Amino acid sequence: MSSSIDHQPPSRVDSPMAVPYIPLTFDNANADESARELAYALNPSWKNTEGPVEVVRFTDGITNTLSKATKRWPDRTESQNDDDAILMRAYGKGTDVLIDREREMKAHTLLASMDLAPPLLARFDNGLMYKFVQGDVCTPEDLRRPEVYRQTAKLLGQWHGSLPVSAITRTPDLDKDADQKHCGMKNGKHTRPMPNIWSVMQSWINALPNGTAKERERNKMLDSELAVLSARFGDTPGVDGKDYIFSHTDLLAGNVIMQKPSGTKISNGDNKERPVCFIDYEYSTPGPAAFDISNHFAEWAGFECDHGAVPTKSQRRDFLKNYIGSFRVHAIDLEQTMSYEIDLQKDIDQLYDQIDQFRGLPGFYWGIWALIQATISQIDFDYTTYAEDRLGEYFAWKAEEDGSRAKEGKEMPLRERRWAEE
Repeated sequence: MSSSIDHQPPSRVDSPMAVPYIPLTFDNANADESARELAYALNPSWKNTEGPVEVVRFTDGITNTLSKATKRWPDRTESQNDDDAILMRAYGKGTDVLIDREREMKAHTLLASMDLAPPLLARFDNGLMYKFVQGDVCTPEDLRRPEVYRQTAKLLGQWHGSLPVSAITRTPDLDKDADQKHCGMKNGKHTRPMPNIWSVMQSWINALPNGTAKERERNKMLDSELAVLSARFGDTPGVDGKDYIFSHTDLLAGNVIMQKPSGTKISNGDNKERPVCFIDYEYSTPGPAAFDISNHFAEWAGFECDHGAVPTKSQRRDFLKNYIGSFRVHAIDLEQTMSYEIDLQKDIDQLYDQIDQFRGLPGFYWGIWALIQATISQIDFDYTTYAEDRLGEYFAWKAEEDGSRAKEGKEMPLRERRWAEE
């Protein structure tokens, strides 16, 4: 197979197809060799000059394989070498059923054009290459530190306030079950952008195995639950009329990077706020802000589902104070924004209450996702148990909402107790 780079003519100036294409496939069985081959195709000078190409594999994700390739120029410092480093993200096998790759490319292209994402360098048969972001990958413990979560809140407010939802939408296909059920049709017109978090979840449920009576019963139950959630939360009012925002939808610890200026040494745990950036935009989808934020709060628990780590009431309010301030500053349509009565405390209170209502939905979302991953993924991760844990969060929330837990005299689950703490 040729390793030359093809520059395909874009249909528009900002078309994701303008990103160079390398006709190679990343091979997980020979990861280091594959990473070097891709690096050489992108930068031919790396192959024929002094200094090795070092490959480091990261293992934080449970969907993709992420590798960093760095050319170790003998006359440069480590930080200077990292200035030219490349990240390669190879998609997990079968994940096209979960992720719209065209939408991902559109999201990354827009974000990069607004300096909110590292530049896309190239795409290959089963992944993307983009510029390495110098900094520290967050841990779940980091997400809980005020100096980190305040910066995360400010950047998320910038995303929600400034990014046009239209960049990742399409015309709804009313022949598709997922679109038909969740486009919010009123008077013959759809009222929600397509896709949205509800239509995405519908497509995932539709893709679940359906061969046994047990599977069909489970899918019917999930479909019924989603219909109720979409009807109840699908028209949640957003700040300044932004009911649906450009949602990252996957703000787990590994996707939040604490940045550092080039040539400086990072010092962790010094209680100083450092700018953060978000990476990995494959799940970016229009959705209510309350969902994106509640989803991030759920990730304070990490993959281990440490439910005693979700944010308390005071932490959530502190986060939202920083979020709302940033949202206001970065709102795109200033004239429209000024037509609304600006009351920051009212905005904080409204979003606080909405997030409280949404707190169980991330468990439902990722629970369905994990059920699919359990059937397709080749990554060594217990998706079945993870699905049970995440769906358990959803049903625990539902039991609090409808009062069934208290009525049955059961103990309040740890996650719910922590959420209720001041």
